[in-house]
Amino acid sequence: MPTNKRSKYRGSRTCGGGTHKNRRGAGNRGGRGRAGQRDHRFSHFYLKGEISNGKHGFISKTSVPVSTLDIGAIDQMAEALLQEGLATREGDHIVLDATELGIDKVLGSGKVTHKLSISAREFSERARTKIEEMGGQVKTV
Repeated sequence: MPTNKRSKYRGSRTCGGGTHKNRRGAGNRGGRGRAGQRDHRFSHFYLKGEISNGKHGFISKTSVPVSTLDIGAIDQMAEALLQEGLATREGDHIVLDATELGIDKVLGSGKVTHKLSISAREFSERARTKIEEMGGQVKTV
């Protein structure tokens, strides 16, 4: 005849839980709450789609994103910009406005082979010297 486990263990110290140290504290269940979501309970949280590995990096909420382009890339695109009408030729200079292209700052990487007259919001020092060494002009808007 089946017996009720509750009444079967009534009066014993541990009610079938092994030694009196077992079933004590949160260590018995692997921690409290979401403890072990990346370690020993990985599969539970993976199946539910609730894996979170914490925050990484730093995001400044005060800075404004700045779109940049290297002077070497602008120099390579100069002929195509002339054909599309985004740049004009005045004498031997190629004149273009970087803000029309969506560029805020011109950086100094790359080679300059054309005489460029560029207007932009900002220029790096290397970009400014490369343009002026080639005989071009820099205009800050």
